[in-house]
Amino acid sequence: MNDQKIRRPRQADIATLAGVSVSTVSRVLANEPGISETVRRQILKVAAEHGYPVKPATEAVAGGLALIASDGVTGGLSVFYEAIIEGLRAGAAEAGMPFEVRMVREERITPDAARDYMQAAAAEGLFLVGIDPNEMLRDWLQDTMVPTVLVNGTDPGMRFDGVSPANFFGAYQAAGRLTKAGHRRILHLSGSHRQTIHERIRGFEAAIAAVTGAEGRFVAMTLQGSASREAHERTAAILAENAGYTAAFCMNDFIAVGVLEAVIEAGLRVPEDFAIVGFDDLPCALMTNPQLSTMRVDRAALGREAISLMLSRFRDRTAPARHICQAVIPVAGGTVVNVEPHE
Repeated sequence: MNDQKIRRPRQADIATLAGVSVSTVSRVLANEPGISETVRRQILKVAAEHGYPVKPATEAVAGGLALIASDGVTGGLSVFYEAIIEGLRAGAAEAGMPFEVRMVREERITPDAARDYMQAAAAEGLFLVGIDPNEMLRDWLQDTMVPTVLVNGTDPGMRFDGVSPANFFGAYQAAGRLTKAGHRRILHLSGSHRQTIHERIRGFEAAIAAVTGAEGRFVAMTLQGSASREAHERTAAILAENAGYTAAFCMNDFIAVGVLEAVIEAGLRVPEDFAIVGFDDLPCALMTNPQLSTMRVDRAALGREAISLMLSRFRDRTAPARHICQAVIPVAGGTVVNVEPHE
């Protein structure tokens, strides 16, 4: 009888059967990270069915839970945080990290509540999305060494890992766009208790201080209900009270759109008589006439970077905290004269 030797399947055969690339098969069989759990399971199933030897899987990635303030996802900034959550979900899926999201009222996040949320989600890592932990929560997170990442947040004490837009430099550059266009009396319309916004205020003030003869004025704004009639009247009143100012840097595009409406309603030309720069590059920035000049924040990238920080924290829970700033990119628009920066 003529015995025929059965050929062991190659990685190329597994790739063809699973409908993926050979490199993807190679990474899965080597237990490398960065492959979605669905694809990983499919490749391992095909390999097992066809007799390909598979190494024992490495230890599973610990789970993560994201707590996000309810006013951030139900108020005017919902579109901003939706993109961050999408980035978190995508990054977690690629890393094989079990991941859940809970919407909470920020003032109700006590240590007991945070612990209960994490236990219910079987999570070891905690993402605080748009939430600055209060002193009691900070102390608990430190004492228990819960892996924590602040998403769109920063800790002045550098006790926790965090990722945020480059708020100081973004505001500095935004104000610089206005001074380069010749404006010397510039309003900064903003308002928030958050550390990220305090950094933006410092960036604006530094940009004004860098230009001889420039004058900036901070004006507190109400962030909720920015599209209401009351908000419009408030914006119009602010502009009337500061008639000598010829430009405004706004903490987000919603406020900037309201300023644009009020300026046009007052009979001023934009950008000739009054210039405006927003922040975030939200969809509404594309809907104005002229199109809003703003600063683009890659919100999905913030979420993905947060997952990377958490994975690093899982690997070394005693390492010094890290904070990563994502650059913000100027978007030209038509509400400020575009001036090429000097070399």
